[in-house]
Amino acid sequence: MRSPGVPISWPGPIAGQSTACLTIEIPIRLPMRSSAVWRRVPIGVQAFRTLREDNCSYVDKTGITVRLVQEGTHYFLSRPRRFGKSLFLDTLKELFEGNRALFEGLRAYERWDWSVRHPVVRLSFGKGNFRRPGYLHVNLRAQLDRIGRRAGVRLRHETGPECFDHLIRTLHAQIGQRVVVLIDERDKPIPDARDVPEIARSKRDDLRGLYATIKDRDAHVRLCFLTGVSRFSKASLFSGLNNLRDITPSPRHSSNCGYKERDLESVFAARDSPEPTGSGYVTGTTATAVAARRRSTSPLTCSWCSLTASSSPVGTRPARQGS
Repeated sequence: MRSPGVPISWPGPIAGQSTACLTIEIPIRLPMRSSAVWRRVPIGVQAFRTLREDNCSYVDKTGITVRLVQEGTHYFLSRPRRFGKSLFLDTLKELFEGNRALFEGLRAYERWDWSVRHPVVRLSFGKGNFRRPGYLHVNLRAQLDRIGRRAGVRLRHETGPECFDHLIRTLHAQIGQRVVVLIDERDKPIPDARDVPEIARSKRDDLRGLYATIKDRDAHVRLCFLTGVSRFSKASLFSGLNNLRDITPSPRHSSNCGYKERDLESVFAARDSPEPTGSGYVTGTTATAVAARRRSTSPLTCSWCSLTASSSPVGTRPARQGS
């Protein structure tokens, strides 16, 4: 293969010709620039918008998300903490709110109907002191009031289920599209209060009434997706919402959250570049090493564990933060 060169010409008389142009090519070597785009590792990032706008590395799960929405309407998924459940719910939120720019270059971009926008009610019981009597009501009411204020809906009822019911019906009537209900850490108030059995039972009953509202207003709901760490039987917590499809044990939905070996070796692949490899960056060498360590244990890896290990020197164990 011929080496590229720079043509250099000298005009002048040659061999009886009045004018001529002698052109030679001098091979040169230009410094190579890496075409790799270095992205930060999204450690602890639970907001899809933040992940995309900050140009973080992202394993594209939007194709799975679209397929899930097309196949059903009521889902429950249980995964351990730090497996990316909150990010998955936030991806659903951004999809249904029609934030198209965030999905450019991802699988959902060409497969989603961006002309339709749905109202979204997203609740989370991931934070707060649920050991306190009555705190679940205060927490739920604060979340519903915040969503209502954003949508211009005034909630007049005193109890959580009635406010929830009113919000769903009003948003549907106001926007003309059915409501998407997303609930993260749907059972956390119960184990948080396990040291006080009567409070734990009270919270279980309160949550049962809240979730029964979703089934009662099924005609107003486009999608319902709940996540949690444990799998309470449908005879207890979900007795009022017995139309949920539990996709926790389904191999078809095993990769909704978390990373597979190929994700670590492709999205976080090695690149020969002098780019920084300190905190917040990942190199293919460490990503491949993490994948190798995980290969013999499980085909699915905790997102937080993989990312913190990938951004730390091989052979060290990052300290776990939070739960």
